[in-house]
Amino acid sequence: MLTKTPTMRGAALLALSLAMLPALRPAAAGAATAKAPELTEQQAADQRIQSLQDALHITAAQMPEWSVFMQAMRDNASATDALFRDRAAKAATMNAADNLKSYAVVARAYADDTQKLSDAFQALYSTLSDAQKQSADTLFRQQAEGQKAAQATTRK
Repeated sequence: MLTKTPTMRGAALLALSLAMLPALRPAAAGAATAKAPELTEQQAADQRIQSLQDALHITAAQMPEWSVFMQAMRDNASATDALFRDRAAKAATMNAADNLKSYAVVARAYADDTQKLSDAFQALYSTLSDAQKQSADTLFRQQAEGQKAAQATTRK
């Protein structure tokens, strides 16, 4: 039985919160991770939110839709973190049936939260300029390519 560590939980949480978004990181972040303290899930989500806002050049007129999208991301991060913490706390005493039920709860929440995020993003996307849409499309394609590469590496 696989137990979620804080790092795995954080990665899964961010995957949920940013299911449709690229792994946007400041350029120097990769080099500094060895000595940097681990961010909380909320801090990491906030960092990604800011990176995406900067990359898409969100305007003042787009802030209402951006705020809804941003709140959906934060809500997802918070809810998912709570689910993972609960699952991790009970993992050692769960039987196989309870373990699978617990996984189903997480998967259902993932699907529901991804739908909320998608709905909020659709409203935002409709306000983006053509150039912003092109940037968003490119970022999402890069994310999909990165996920595909990560899956291929994991399967080896």
